[in-house]
Amino acid sequence: MNQGRFISRNARYWRDHTAIIFNDIRISYSQLDTRTNRLASALLGLGLAKGDRVAVQAWNRPEIIELECALYKAGLVKVGLNARLAPAELVETVNNADARVLLVDRAHWDSVMAVAADLPGVEHIVAIGASYGQEDAGARSPAHPAGGRAYSYEGLLAAAADHNPDAEMQASDLAVLHFTSGSTGKLKAAMQTVGNRMASLRKVVMGRMRADPGDVLALAGPITHASGMFMQPFLFQGGTILLHERFDPERFLAAAQQYRAKFTFMVPTMVNMLITHPSLHRYDLSALRQISYGGAPMAPARIREAWEVLGPVLAQGYGAGETTGGMIMLSTADHGRAMQARPELLLSCGRPFGETEVRLLDDQGVPVPAGEIGEIAVRGPDVFAGYWREPELSAKALHGEWCHTGDLARADEEGYMYIVDRKKDMIISGGFNVYPTEVEQVLYQHPEVFEACVFGVPDDLWGESVKAAVVLKPGAAVDAAALAAHCKALLADFKKPRSIEILNELPKNPNGKISRKMLKDPYWAGQDRRVG
Repeated sequence: MNQGRFISRNARYWRDHTAIIFNDIRISYSQLDTRTNRLASALLGLGLAKGDRVAVQAWNRPEIIELECALYKAGLVKVGLNARLAPAELVETVNNADARVLLVDRAHWDSVMAVAADLPGVEHIVAIGASYGQEDAGARSPAHPAGGRAYSYEGLLAAAADHNPDAEMQASDLAVLHFTSGSTGKLKAAMQTVGNRMASLRKVVMGRMRADPGDVLALAGPITHASGMFMQPFLFQGGTILLHERFDPERFLAAAQQYRAKFTFMVPTMVNMLITHPSLHRYDLSALRQISYGGAPMAPARIREAWEVLGPVLAQGYGAGETTGGMIMLSTADHGRAMQARPELLLSCGRPFGETEVRLLDDQGVPVPAGEIGEIAVRGPDVFAGYWREPELSAKALHGEWCHTGDLARADEEGYMYIVDRKKDMIISGGFNVYPTEVEQVLYQHPEVFEACVFGVPDDLWGESVKAAVVLKPGAAVDAAALAAHCKALLADFKKPRSIEILNELPKNPNGKISRKMLKDPYWAGQDRRVG
């Protein structure tokens, strides 16, 4: 089914119920249906046809949700751009996707117009107003330097028919080009089909985030990426999306209290910021049923701290753009079991759920026994269709029906999976394999450590040596020598960091994850052989 039909159906079921809250503005299901009908009709009126790509760069706004609904209705393909992309990165991504239309918010308008001449395939640039539902004359331009025309988002909607095009879609039709942050530096987009996105909806509704009509989901991470995977499943259930432009702990807490938020999704960095926020205790979060976290590893010590501070509400998900969201889950019940009797489960990302089949394979593609390390391979209706215009990369990732993730893991007798590391992040020091996440987890056990990142650096004797970059909690006085002694007491000698650097902050990629690549690359510049 075309997911756009769910919005129209919900406008009948819950006409006046709130679908979206943004800056205290409430948007009903009826309004959402009408506006997305108009947007779908307007895009087709610009000459777009089924399968054409539409890109958007904006901070979190309701228009991004409207766009995704409208694209389903029109049979068009979403290209979500991270709001933190530099203009040159935007040019590369938009041109790679061959997007014909680009939607831009006021914050990005000037920078996009400055490079508009470098976007020859973009026929129309649409300006999203500074205030929801209002035109922003300052963001409009009479002509697009690349030869097309620029439009106002609200102007397009006002001139379009309130008609749902209701495009007929097949499961194999392309729905989303999901550009991955990756760590190789090579631009690549996972092709997520209509069938993939429907499978993702089923996974969330059946296994990860079961909600009732009117339940509130707070989203503050970029909804062009991981956070956005919960939007359609939540709307499908008649829920309300409490949308934040960006993550600010104080504003998030205040809104969660005001609107009685029951669900949220966060990356570990956001959880860290929340539980260390000095005003946390002042807010009533008693309505909160689940904080789903994922997107990067989270150390057991930090999970325990969050559990103690926030209560029994944590649930972890593991997945990727190639698997159209999470497909392995450590449920809230699993977290509770870990706290009471099985502490090692906090090292696990959980067990496969939904329709996804997961195997751990050796280098010959043979399943490994329980307890041994293998590469995670996935099969199911959520597995992507390959990388956009990258047949060699696609062939490397997709072997028959199986998607090879590049992640190394082991499984115990009960099926719990333990991510060891990315294949390419593994450090080989003196012939021994060292997995950075294992060392990071030990660093996080130190009470003064706020964030940690471990990576390999060149070493004439060992090939690579283990290095750690650490951010301390405010007011901490521990030094590198004390941290090294802490690691020595808990790690084999070949695993402990040979050097520890204390920084004011760790670099983050556009998705808010700690960037191992940005820390590691300077050490390998000019090397004849790059390990990892």
